[in-house]
Order: sequence, then structure tokens, then C-alpha cells
Amino acid sequence: MRYFAFCLLLCSAPFCFGQNENFKFAFVSDTHVGGSTGAEDLMRTVKDINANPALDFVVVTGDITEFGSDDEIKLAKAILDSLQKPWHVVPGNHDSNWSESGSNSFKTIFGAESFYFQHKGYAFLGTASGPNMRMGPGQVPREHLVWLDSTLSKLPDQKMPVIYLNHYPQDSALNNWYDALDRLKKNNVQLILCGHGHSNKAFDFEKIPGVMGRSNLRAKEEIGGYNIVTISEGKASFEIKRPFSDSLKQWKEVTLTDHQFSKSTEKFYRPSYAVNDQFRNVKMLWNYQDNSDIGSGVIMHNKVILCSDTKGALFALNKKGRKLWEYKTNGKIYSTPAASGSSVVITSSDKNIYCVDIKSGKLKWKFSAEKPIVANPVIANGNVFTGGSDGHFRALDLETGQLIWDFKDVKGFVVTKPLIYQGKIFFGCWANDFYALDLKTGALVWKWNNGSASRMYSPAAVYPVASGNRVFIVAPDRFMTALNATSGEVIWRKQIPTVRVRESIGLSSDSSLVFVKTMDGDIYGISTKADSMELSWKAKLKLPYEISPTALVETNNILYVPSNSGMVCAIDRSSGETIWKHKISNGLVSGITPIGKRKVLVTTMDGKIALLKSR
Repeated sequence: MRYFAFCLLLCSAPFCFGQNENFKFAFVSDTHVGGSTGAEDLMRTVKDINANPALDFVVVTGDITEFGSDDEIKLAKAILDSLQKPWHVVPGNHDSNWSESGSNSFKTIFGAESFYFQHKGYAFLGTASGPNMRMGPGQVPREHLVWLDSTLSKLPDQKMPVIYLNHYPQDSALNNWYDALDRLKKNNVQLILCGHGHSNKAFDFEKIPGVMGRSNLRAKEEIGGYNIVTISEGKASFEIKRPFSDSLKQWKEVTLTDHQFSKSTEKFYRPSYAVNDQFRNVKMLWNYQDNSDIGSGVIMHNKVILCSDTKGALFALNKKGRKLWEYKTNGKIYSTPAASGSSVVITSSDKNIYCVDIKSGKLKWKFSAEKPIVANPVIANGNVFTGGSDGHFRALDLETGQLIWDFKDVKGFVVTKPLIYQGKIFFGCWANDFYALDLKTGALVWKWNNGSASRMYSPAAVYPVASGNRVFIVAPDRFMTALNATSGEVIWRKQIPTVRVRESIGLSSDSSLVFVKTMDGDIYGISTKADSMELSWKAKLKLPYEISPTALVETNNILYVPSNSGMVCAIDRSSGETIWKHKISNGLVSGITPIGKRKVLVTTMDGKIALLKSR
């Protein structure tokens, strides 16, 4: 079992800053339970650790599971529970990006997504890393940075040596690596441990020694492995350990020392906001900062801005960005609100659909599903439509919350915003399937499967668009597909090496083009009428490597383009010229909502909501 009492005892015990205290611990990473050999490899490692009385505790630095499913998390927890030593774990991108529970299950089953404990004069702190539910760079969640501030401030002394753990290397692999490092440097941080790369590797994270641990998976070998870390006389040594083998091979030794960063004047790279000085024709009117992530967009309805966040809140802002009210759910929210009349609807990973009064923020009704809901709701004809993680796609009465119909045969969980078109509702799921249901009855009209062996290539995150009896989707397999909206037959399906589409598309205001954003940073317009994938338009904008799945939006002849680095670009639809660029943060742009001819609301994954106005 996990020994929380162990941490409490150590935290309350007298301490000394123990460079002369000797101890050993197991450093395990990237177990990928749910993959072909993940569970077996981890069971071997657990038995090996239990047989070693020299090890004081175990740390596991993320990617505990392959796909973040509830079953995989429960299995991983059951295996780790057989450890006969204290153990501590943080999630990685595989545990959070494809989580059917919106990462709630990890927190519920493991007890937390972060950890803090003291051992023989050292403070160990671990945080999550995302990306959470939206493909993008890794990111230490906003709420974990708040937690890090609080936890570091409570250390017995700022001189207490700190060892920090995260799944990602603390560099540009994380879009906010500097937020964590700047906080750690206010204390005596001496070592950083990470995973993600599946190999043993040494780093220098802005003068802080860093060590990446190998994956526990066997890969092409007969057996997997992990690291044994020895802290002795101000040094940390790393040895490769293979289960049931007595041989140890030291591959790295790190000197642990107080770097006295508070006295250093050395400067390190930070993301530049110089682009904002280049485009003076746009300015930020206001910027709201949440204390958690915002993995969704916002809407404006009845002169109120409606928002959600990962602390589980649906909230309203006025036109000046001031909070009017907040309704708290019991789970993280990754959906964009939908509104009609006096009602706003939100889905939550606490398994409920909520309808709240827009003026007061008071609950009108809620509907309980069987599993968490991370999909976006839509409203049409007085009904609410949304998918879930329980294999259901439902229609509810907007006024009463009563169930109108229930399609119970969705194979994977739903995260997308469904498309309503020609009396049908279209959506994908994380099981490679794409569905068309009758809007009135919920009956299956057709289902299409992309034929991939990997569910990670599902057309699940894309917001579908339609024109001319065609539905258009893109997916992580880099294919773009046009389906007959009536029959589901493939009209064309193409993968062009130079046009690596992923999950970000949008329909032009005249429905003649589907705008796509490629991983190489190009923006194309694909004809909605051609018999194949015809590149009919191209923006002159060129972005760096780009994986934000957020939809492109065109209105009033302006195309708004999201990025995975907190920048929004406005493109002239007619000429393809860039009108302006504006960088709000370094986090993934999670939503773009034009609210007038020259105003646009932008949300970013690190908890920002900004109102931009152009001339």
C-alpha cells in the first residue's frame, strides 16, 4: 500500500540538511501499463524492489499508463500497491492527454497528482506535466504552480536541499518550464529527475543538474529496468538495475550543491513577446488570470462571457473581465459552455451535465451520467446534445434536463464539439469511429472507421465541419477525410507529406473552404467542392512546428489562427496577408471567440482569458 503516514512522520520529524546522510531509492519511469508488456514489466520491477532492503522508497515519474484509461490506472495502482516500501507517483502525458476521466481518475485512484515529502534532510517535490486533454506541448498545470508556490514556502528553511520531479525535461519540451524553474531557484534546488525520453540521459536545466530515467519497458530486450539512486556525501549516483539481476552499472554521478541562484546574475532564455511590439494595430483590453488551467473556449451570451476551468468551475465575466459569479462542480472541466435563452450548460468530469441560470449562476438542473464527461455540449431546437465517457451520446430537454434520447453504442469516449448538419449530429470518439446520428431520434444513420490499429489516431479531437453534403475531419494520423453526410461513404481521403494536417480545422464563412493548419505551420484552404484534396488557398503566415488542435475561426473576412505557444494571428481572407499577431502567454491557445468586427476573446491553457481589439 502507499504509506502516506511515512510522509507525515518525516515532515514532523526533526531534520538536518543531510548531504552526509546516505540513502538509496528506486527511480522508475514510463511504465506504460496497458501497453503490450507494461504490466508484466512493472510487476517484475516491483518484485525486484521489494527484494532489495537497501532501498528506502520509490518514485515513478509519469506515463504510468499507455492511454490513461480507468482500467489501466486501476491496474497500475494495483501493481504499485504491492510495493512494500513507500512510493510516490506523478502522471505523464499518456496519463492525461487521452484521459476518459479528464485526469480525475488518476487523482482519485492515486490520491493526488503531485507529492511532497522529506527524507533525511532532503525535500522531494513532484508535479504533473500535461498536456491535459488537448494535444500540445507539455505544461505544468497552473494549479500545480500555485501548489508549488505554497509548498516551497512551507519548507522548514529555504536552504533545505530540494529534489524536483516531473515527467518532462525542464526545457522547451514544456511550454512553461521557466515558471517551475524560477520558483525552484528561490530555494535550494539541487537535482531534477524526469522521464518521457525512455532513455538514461543527463541534462543541465539552467545550471541545475537533471537526470532522465529510462523507461521500465523491455522494448527490444528480454527484460526492462529502472535506476537505483544513491545519495551519499553530497553526490547522487545512478545505476542501471534490471529485475532479478545482481549486476549494477553506474552511468552517472551528480554533485549536489547549493547553486545560490538568488545571487546569480546569469540570464537564461525566456519566450519573447517582441511580436506584440511589431503589430501595434492590435492591443489587449484586459487579461483575466485563473488559478487553474483553461482547456476550453468561452462564449458570449446575453452580454455575459461564460467560461470554465480545471478546478471544476463554470463562471461568468462581464465585458470588462470581472467575475460575476461562479458555479463549482466536483470535477475538472474541459468543455466549452453552450447557452440559449437564460440557460448555460456545461459538462463536468464529475459525471454530470449542469444547466445554470446565466444571470444568477444558480443551478436549474443536473443530469448524471455513468462516467465522467469531457465532451462539449451543443444546443439546438430546445435540446442539449453531448457525448460522454460511458459509451453514451445523449439528448436532453434544455428546460427540464429530462432525457429525450440515448444512443448507447459509442465504442470510445467523446471529447469533441459535435456538429449539427442536415438533421443529423456528427462526432468522433477515441476508438477510431466517427458517427452520424438522427438529431430527432438518436438512431444511428451511419458509422465510419478510419481503419487504424492505434486508437491514438482517432478522429476524436477535431471539431467537424460540413458543406455541400460533405463532412470534413482531420486526425493525428495526418489524413484529411471528406465523407458523404448522407451515407458516410468516403468522397476522398488523403495524406500529403508536405501538408501534415492534424486536428485543427475551420470552415470559411462562405462555406467554400475548409481551413487547415499543418504541423509545419502552414495555413491552407481546402476546397469543399473538389473531388479530391484541392489546395485552393494559402496564407502567407508561417508558424513554427505547430500542434494546437484548437479550431480556426473566420468572421468578417478575418481568419483567426491559434498556436501552441500562446500567439493568435489574424489573416486577411482575401489576400492571405497577416493583419496582426499577438502573444498572450506561452501556453496552448485553447479557444478563439470573435465577439464583434474587431474584438476577439482568446483563452490559453495556462488559465488566461484575454480580450483583444484591433484597429
